Amino acid sequence: MSASPAPARSARTPGLRRFLTERQPRPERCELCAVAVTEADHRHLVDTEKRALVCACTACALLMEQPGAAAGRFRTVPARYLTDPGHRLDESAWEALQIPVGVAFLFRNAALDRLVALYPSPAGATESELEPATWTDVLGGSRLAELLEPDVEALLLRRTDGRCECHLVPIDICYELVGRMRLLWQGFDGGPEARAALDAFFADVSRRARPVGEAVRP
Repeated sequence: MSASPAPARSARTPGLRRFLTERQPRPERCELCAVAVTEADHRHLVDTEKRALVCACTACALLMEQPGAAAGRFRTVPARYLTDPGHRLDESAWEALQIPVGVAFLFRNAALDRLVALYPSPAGATESELEPATWTDVLGGSRLAELLEPDVEALLLRRTDGRCECHLVPIDICYELVGRMRLLWQGFDGGPEARAALDAFFADVSRRARPVGEAVRP
């Protein structure tokens, strides 16, 4: 009778186990001080030199709010959401803006000293030319335009069901919307999933927004 074969050795050597086990996701870190950032502590800055958003912890975000911090390179994105109940946009106003879709956001680029209008598209954020005179005619009478902080805040507009809404919002959520639409967009009109996400996004903005009369400085 032949001897029983020796038990086979496991092919999973200690060196391979780290590739076979599920890894925990790495925590996000502040791009200034490298401290781990939780969701509750996650803030954004605008890098005015690179024209980019930077992840930051609350401590660094507060530091960059101080005059002269980092020679003005980084600006903290405020957390305020405002609406102006006394200012209405009609269809003619939207047509004057010449934005080919129903959603757009406008902000003032301090370095270029001009207004920039962007809208979500399947390719990402698409820029739309905006004449200063048009801005003044359409939105110049709004108190939101007076309060708008350059680079870090935007006027978020949406036309739907024959009406237009406008909110002053942090610039980072506008780019969040752009990314969400790019991910979900299907077909010519975006598809039902993208439209549902858009409705949910604006419902959240409306819930957060306070009347402009209650505004405080960012």
